Amino acid sequence: MQRLNLQFELIRQSPTVSMGDRIMALQASGKNIVALQMGDPDFGTPPAVLDVAFKAMQSGLTHYAPSRGFLELRKAVATKLLRDEGVEYNPETEILITHGGIHAYYLAMQSILNPDDDVLIPDPSWATHANMATMLRGNVIRVPAPAENNFIPYFEAWQKALTAKTKIIVLNYPSNPTGMFPSKEYLQKLQDFAKENNLWIVADEVYGSLFFDEKPTSVAAFDGAKERTLLVNSLSKSYAMTGWRVGYLAAPQAVIENAIKAGQNSITCVAPFIQKAAAFALTDSAIQEETAKMRAGYKRRRDLVIRLSHELESEKVKIIEPKGAFYFFLDLRSLNMPSVEMCEKILEEYGVGLVPGSAFGKEGEGFIRLCIAASDEDVESGFRKIVAWAEKQ
Repeated sequence: MQRLNLQFELIRQSPTVSMGDRIMALQASGKNIVALQMGDPDFGTPPAVLDVAFKAMQSGLTHYAPSRGFLELRKAVATKLLRDEGVEYNPETEILITHGGIHAYYLAMQSILNPDDDVLIPDPSWATHANMATMLRGNVIRVPAPAENNFIPYFEAWQKALTAKTKIIVLNYPSNPTGMFPSKEYLQKLQDFAKENNLWIVADEVYGSLFFDEKPTSVAAFDGAKERTLLVNSLSKSYAMTGWRVGYLAAPQAVIENAIKAGQNSITCVAPFIQKAAAFALTDSAIQEETAKMRAGYKRRRDLVIRLSHELESEKVKIIEPKGAFYFFLDLRSLNMPSVEMCEKILEEYGVGLVPGSAFGKEGEGFIRLCIAASDEDVESGFRKIVAWAEKQ
């Protein structure tokens, strides 16, 4: 047999996607599953966005688009970044339209990472952050972000993880799977650390618009930060457009020039009618009101789980209240059971789909991720079933 790419022996399939595939198969076979495993908004894409895409297709926008993305959409992205994050980017030279957030992250890493560079990534974090760095032949160094510090690395952990080969810090705030994000002061200190050690920061801010009380600070929103920061974002979570696969990379011009080459040789371009709809979604005031209603829905469900936790008073299922995104990283460490086994048993015995915490790193062992991007009824039913299962162990 011909040899395959050995790099792929170092990574696993996405645990969240594979669990989602399994549960969809169970549902198709007639099983009644409370599906709380997939980070996909239960809200529909706003109808006005659909109308813009449909009209764009009817008008003939069904051929190639510029590989950099339409200027109209790049201007819309610049408007959004200034409006929401307080960061100014030149749409002509510092923004690239991508095929979703994962593609934006791929282009970002491909543009700056050389083989054998060290990449610092918090643990726990979404598996793709580490997997992509490994696929591109970087060395991943996991920086512990323990529950005892609200899943934020103690600052000394960054200093301890630093090596002579360290090139990149990867951040994802609000975090998948924990929903946590650090203070502005912490991010300023981290930017100072990056400057001092000549590091890039790649910031996945896909959940940046999904916060419950305090608004997170963009890691690029500091004096001098833009020159060493690559912002990754998409419309998937905040605009309920996961299936549209449209995102963007905002970065220094030299990075964007590299990223364009990688984009041209991976996807050519993003579909033009999707770009038209995305530009509308980012800038229309009525759509921003729709997204605010979605955020309020997630907050309501967040508060529901907190209320249920107080009501049920389980010593075996503990919560750390998330500050954003749409996840709870439930603490079941007292059961002394591998998180994969816990998820298997809860699925088999109580019909609730979840993701094991170990999928997000060593620090995630003993936790399970519950997604609240589901109906209030499913969130309540699912959480009650998790507690009922845990109490029987």
